[in-house]
Amino acid sequence: MAGSRKKVVIVGAAGRDFHNFNCVYRGNGDYEVVAFTAAQIPDIAGRRYPAVLAGHLYPEGIPIVDESDLEKLIHQHNVDEVVFAYSDVSHQTVMEIGSRVLAAGANYVLLGARDTMLASSKPVIAVCAVRTGCGKSQTSRFVVEAMRAMGKTVAVIRHPMPYGDLAAQAVQRFATVEDLVSHKCTIEEREEYEPHIETGSVVFAGVDYHAILKAAEAEADVILWDGGNNDLPFYKPNLHITVTDPLRPGHETTFHPGMTNLLMADVIVINKIDSATAEALATVKASIAKWNSTAQIVEAESTVSLERPMDLKGKRVLVVEDGPTLTHGGMPIGAGFVLAQRAGAILVDPTVHAVGSILATYEKYPHCKQILPAMGYGDRQIAELALTIQLTPADVVLVGTPIDLGRLIQGDKPMVRVRYDLKPVAGPSLADLCAKAIG
Repeated sequence: MAGSRKKVVIVGAAGRDFHNFNCVYRGNGDYEVVAFTAAQIPDIAGRRYPAVLAGHLYPEGIPIVDESDLEKLIHQHNVDEVVFAYSDVSHQTVMEIGSRVLAAGANYVLLGARDTMLASSKPVIAVCAVRTGCGKSQTSRFVVEAMRAMGKTVAVIRHPMPYGDLAAQAVQRFATVEDLVSHKCTIEEREEYEPHIETGSVVFAGVDYHAILKAAEAEADVILWDGGNNDLPFYKPNLHITVTDPLRPGHETTFHPGMTNLLMADVIVINKIDSATAEALATVKASIAKWNSTAQIVEAESTVSLERPMDLKGKRVLVVEDGPTLTHGGMPIGAGFVLAQRAGAILVDPTVHAVGSILATYEKYPHCKQILPAMGYGDRQIAELALTIQLTPADVVLVGTPIDLGRLIQGDKPMVRVRYDLKPVAGPSLADLCAKAIG
């Protein structure tokens, strides 16, 4: 039987790849997944998808290797199919990898919603986006508050970010800040979980989204899927909300799988209209009209404010922003930058003071100028982020990343957080649309 199984490699980044495996290949005797590949996130290659998650067909687990070894894997194992399974990449990149696969002799596969969206016994509202950094988190918080106002108990299930011990991270539940510590969360994980926890939500995440769903259903009336990057929902939604970003007009149709989210959306939120030009807004609206004219359109502002009053005019300010939004999200600015400019602050350039992996981040993503991406995928990188902050001459550190960075990094510079929230200003009521969807 083993000789007749199709050989498969899953190309991923520690998230969608594992979910696709669990949905389609785990326990499926027609296929043998010989390896996962890893990209996008530092230090996630060199691990194994453990046997306890992989199932009985993989008693030794499944190796996770660097994406650069893709052709070698195809030739070495005579691979039949390569499954592409990560997000927030251009259509160009998807097909560059596809061309490598085809040239090496294998078939190239993208798995669709039918095989990878799980059905829930509870109503599901999915919040997704066309790119990283469009405003999913603030939209998710808005939806949760609307559901609570209806008297509903909401469980937030977050897109996976399992960068540590995969077996230990199979099902994670976060209800307190202490849970973030006990689960040894990276800064990226904290950026997504902490804002929900601060508003009283319980967040589920991990690796096995079949088991995660059962755990969440036991606690909630409604499931809120809070997507990662611009990935598709893991659960079949009663209402599919897709957030677009007019600060990156045109990206809604040029990135994978963000365009799929655009096509599938019941509701499209055009966020940040208070910062966008009329021309950029017109571009996004034209894309929606062309590709999904039946979607409900909600226009919203992304309001920014300081957690406590502070006069920033004329002060030297170091702006720290959400890491993924700046790096593979491609954004040159974030909420902290916007507030600093509006407040008349003097922005200090941290690039000349960057050390270690932070300096390497600037070299890889040269568009990140005048702002510091909050990179922190391990203790060493957090220490290098802290040293970069210490070495940068500034009066104030303006924290545009959604976490309380002061919990992780101590120094002699005062830190003040930037809050950003969704404020719908035109179109149908988002709260009413959610209420109608869940009955």
